[in-house]
Amino acid sequence: MSFQSFSYFGWLPAAAAIYLLLPKRFQTPFLALCSLFFFFTHTAWNGENPFLTLAPWGVVAFEFFLLWFLGRAIAGAPEAAKKPLVRGGVIALLAVLGIFKYYNYSPLPTLLEGPFLARLPFPMGISFFTFAAMGYLVDLGRGKTPPARDPASLFVFLFFFGTVISGPICRAEQILPQLEEEHRFDRRRTVRALQLYALGLWKKVAIADLLTLFIDVVFGDIPGQSGPMLVLGAMAFALYLYFDFCGYSEMSRATGMALGLELPENFRTPYFAASFSQFWSRWHISLSQWLRDYLYFPLGGSRVSRGRHLLNLFLVMVVSGLWHGNTLPFFFWGVLLGLFQVCDKVFQPSLDKPVPHSPLVLWINRVRVFLLWSFTMIFFRIGSGADPQIGPCLEYIAGLFRNWSLSALPGQITAAVAQGFYDDPRMVLGYLAFLPLGLLAAFWLDGLRFFRYGGQGSEAVLAGQHRAVRWILYYFLIGSILAGIIIQNGGFAGVSFAYANF
Repeated sequence: MSFQSFSYFGWLPAAAAIYLLLPKRFQTPFLALCSLFFFFTHTAWNGENPFLTLAPWGVVAFEFFLLWFLGRAIAGAPEAAKKPLVRGGVIALLAVLGIFKYYNYSPLPTLLEGPFLARLPFPMGISFFTFAAMGYLVDLGRGKTPPARDPASLFVFLFFFGTVISGPICRAEQILPQLEEEHRFDRRRTVRALQLYALGLWKKVAIADLLTLFIDVVFGDIPGQSGPMLVLGAMAFALYLYFDFCGYSEMSRATGMALGLELPENFRTPYFAASFSQFWSRWHISLSQWLRDYLYFPLGGSRVSRGRHLLNLFLVMVVSGLWHGNTLPFFFWGVLLGLFQVCDKVFQPSLDKPVPHSPLVLWINRVRVFLLWSFTMIFFRIGSGADPQIGPCLEYIAGLFRNWSLSALPGQITAAVAQGFYDDPRMVLGYLAFLPLGLLAAFWLDGLRFFRYGGQGSEAVLAGQHRAVRWILYYFLIGSILAGIIIQNGGFAGVSFAYANF
């Protein structure tokens, strides 16, 4: 039951209605039960090896009980004893995360055969709730947050069904106080939730999922593609990753909003960033802020020598690459991002300062950031694919300089779409008209958000339009979502969220 499924369309309103009608003391336990059920729907039963079915539940139980007992111990311990308790808890959490991320890619599954040493299933959202758990322990040790008052609140903080698939990575100080409040139906809040959910669903179904058609063809036959097609493939994947993850994040926020919970925003028009520092303050914000607060600042941040500051930036990006994936291309992805961050700080430090720049300079740098980011997507896409090796990455990069005949490009694009969809000229033409229209609309809305609405959410842009324009946009979103579903069913099965397996 994913956010874009018809079952979720019926389940969420029913769960929200019951939740908002329950007495206050039953609301958080009910959310905990809903989250348990949601996790259950994402756990496949393995009849031959029940251990593989129970392993994800074992992770959930271990992290929950570890945080419950250790959290209370940290809160009641003297200052001198808090740091060892926090350190021990963080090491235990990292060990669990490391086992599930790297065990399958080690020689152990082959060398140590047996029912309990087979390939391990990847628990849904383990990277996200484990980072949330580590932040909770560190914040307890720092005295920034009190421990959860009851087990249900702690369980919802860690495994809330609105965030467990792909985040955002929540902080206890943001979520736990909200769970102590009473939540009732609010018409304006519900309208905002519906607007935000529609925007997120549109980005996922009508843009991201359709981009995968073209991307899969390009990355599936790297030797057979021309340089321009490989450039377009990398750029298309950069767009796909944004609209997929941003769409998920907006549906996640909308889920919380429908229940009266304010979840952190994860994306804020990142493709309008003029430097990589700006980019990472707008892309996957909850992870960027987590790395800043729990890794970058403890390393010394910018309060150290110039060389050490640059090294800190580089190391944080490498860790981000390792968090994203357990394959070698993800390591190099993190290295590239670290180098880009360092180069921005060395050669263009003024871009991150509140000084006026000409519009031309800003737009040149926005294009530069997007193109360099798209280049790193080669490593991201191949690193998360079926053959996650450096060889295909290098082959892709070498192919970027091959057969630069722009006159042949329209035919190559049409052939790729026909191959990825089905070879009906009318459907290919419809796809080639429908997808660019969706991208233009999406960047128009992002442009409004960036230039007019500042830090407000995407739903504020929709709500801020004139009534007639707003209703035109409503019909456009609904029609585009339906068209996206029809196109998917015509040529390929719907895909899950890009970050669902991180």
